[in-house]
Amino acid sequence: MRQSHLFTKTRKTAPKDEVSKNAQLLTRAGYVHKEMAGVYSYLPLGLRTLEKIVQVIREEMDAIGGQELIMSALQDKELWSRTDRWDLDVWFKTELASGGETGLGITHEEPLTRIMSEHLSSYRDLPVLAYQFQNKFRNELRAKSGIMRGKEFLMKDMYSFSADERQHQKVYDTIREAYVQVFERLGLGEKTYPTFASGGMFSEFSEEFQTLSEAGEDTIYVDEKKHVAVNKEVYTDEALKKLGLSKSDLVEKKAIEVGNIFHLGTRFSDALGLTYKDEGGTPRPVIMGCYGMGPTRVMGTIVEVLSDERGLVWPAHIAPYAVHLIAITGKNPDISAEADRLYELLKEHGIEVLYDDRDLRAGEKFADADLIGIPKRLIISEKTMAEGGIEVVSRKGGDTTFVSESQIVEHLSEKRV
Repeated sequence: MRQSHLFTKTRKTAPKDEVSKNAQLLTRAGYVHKEMAGVYSYLPLGLRTLEKIVQVIREEMDAIGGQELIMSALQDKELWSRTDRWDLDVWFKTELASGGETGLGITHEEPLTRIMSEHLSSYRDLPVLAYQFQNKFRNELRAKSGIMRGKEFLMKDMYSFSADERQHQKVYDTIREAYVQVFERLGLGEKTYPTFASGGMFSEFSEEFQTLSEAGEDTIYVDEKKHVAVNKEVYTDEALKKLGLSKSDLVEKKAIEVGNIFHLGTRFSDALGLTYKDEGGTPRPVIMGCYGMGPTRVMGTIVEVLSDERGLVWPAHIAPYAVHLIAITGKNPDISAEADRLYELLKEHGIEVLYDDRDLRAGEKFADADLIGIPKRLIISEKTMAEGGIEVVSRKGGDTTFVSESQIVEHLSEKRV
């Protein structure tokens, strides 16, 4: 992509109503556009990054046997009334022209349970892991954290269906490890802790995945050696004893919840009639689990945790482009021609490149490159042409390498994740 063709522009300052770092930087860099409080559109650079985050999650869910589908956003009032969740105060509801009422999905346990009731009949059909990526809608009062908490947001919600508690626990543990792998790949692994929290009506404990950050809304207590944590809501002597943790080993931290996994038991299968026949032909309720992760929230968390005073800093495999090619022409047509040639060469070898071919001063281009946060910067100038190569600069550490023209494709290919 030639940057001169990119319709989005960078901004020196963020809108005054944006208080979170993620919203300020993503808006200034041209990744998102705020429609209203808690609602954002994703512009070309933002969409490319978001889709790469989604792909990392998808790969890990598929690797453990997840099957992807997509369900409707519009929800059936009658179905949700059967589980006593239609009257929750977070719904966006509307009257249908033909009569009746519908709402925009807040989560999808009910519709997927109904779908499964038409496809699961025997113990041989289980377990099943089904998931989707879909926008969720919640009438959120606290929409003040940029893309980390919104009224409309992208969610990966997975649901498991098992024959018994033993099978369910095996599935649950497998998904838990997949979550750990996702956050490792997204560059958050070191700062993200599986965190014991309240299980609500379903079980004694659930597990959240909490990323350490002063921007977080949650208080957790971290055991750094065991790499686990406890949410403040269950931070009691009794709970710590059950979990095998000691207060003396725990450190209080602020954190952002980036995922959660729950035991659902048979609440939804009982209410909606989801059963299977065991080996003896006896009908049994299906045991369920729920596993949530918000790609948009994860994207905002990455900004909060990894960005610096100059702008965004993306891990290589989720950056909108692998390299940012910058031509410092000084009105020299030879430099422009060389940069054009390199741009085409990189594209031919499948290297994603944003090419800053704009007629701007070097300082302006470098400031924009810092703000946009692409991991590698390639600089072509009179100096580099005279020396027969390209200057390669790392966005994260600022390390600079001079690479000959003949070796640049191989050099960049080796660095790709």
